[in-house]
Amino acid sequence: MAFGMRGHDLGGKQKFEEFLAKVKEHNIDQVQLAFQKSITDIDFTRGNYNPGLGYYIGRRLRENNIHVAVLGCYINPTNPVEEKRVEAVKKFIEHLKYAKAIGADMVGTETGRLDENFKIVPQTYTETCYQLLLKSMREIVAAAEKLGVTVGVEGVATHTLYSPEMMQRFLNDMDSPNIEVILDPVNLLDRNNYKEQEAVIAKAFKYYGDRISVMHIKDFKLDENGDVAFEQVGEGLFNYAPLFKQLKATKPYITMLIENSNESRYHSDCEYLQKIYDQA
Repeated sequence: MAFGMRGHDLGGKQKFEEFLAKVKEHNIDQVQLAFQKSITDIDFTRGNYNPGLGYYIGRRLRENNIHVAVLGCYINPTNPVEEKRVEAVKKFIEHLKYAKAIGADMVGTETGRLDENFKIVPQTYTETCYQLLLKSMREIVAAAEKLGVTVGVEGVATHTLYSPEMMQRFLNDMDSPNIEVILDPVNLLDRNNYKEQEAVIAKAFKYYGDRISVMHIKDFKLDENGDVAFEQVGEGLFNYAPLFKQLKATKPYITMLIENSNESRYHSDCEYLQKIYDQA
């Protein structure tokens, strides 16, 4: 596996040169970079993109041997307020231009909820919401195909693509080589299926294993309400061995982005995961 982490887990928002120095200091060569969560001294408001800015960011990343595995642009493509949905799509398309300029592997997003404020609502699981996702993503993917850039889509149990079956349907409906999957196994788990985590992951690989290009990794626990909640790597209920056995067989050198790690534990997290991988 090729390890990396999210840029904003390295001390939150900071100036671009400070961000580069911190990534280099900790010997991290792959990152998930969300501009507005990580960088304070460049204005990434939609409409500000230009090739010169893209070239500058890309040049400084390359000079510091930092590769952007995922350029994060986590929009709500199923926002029921049309003006906000349209603006989100435009923002994502602009990020596709950044991705091409800086050499990012993909621009990544989750798949939204049918709520203006992104609350968990039952309407997210409806056909209406799914069709709204297709409407947004068809415009995004059309732009990605023209630019020669990849869109990374991540399934989440409380979002529009809430299961491996829904992700498979989405990939078939979109029918584009410019869509790849960011697999976060914990995000596919909830209070009803966490005990069947191995079966859930097996479905993902069975239905669209060939489209899985990046991994997100973390751990989970159950909160006071019995819902799945974040936990640090190796400190929760997630069983890494079956997943790593599958990755070892079918996805050599896949990028493994550790979520919610930090400066003090990143390398020990990598060592812990690598040991399980080696034994899988």
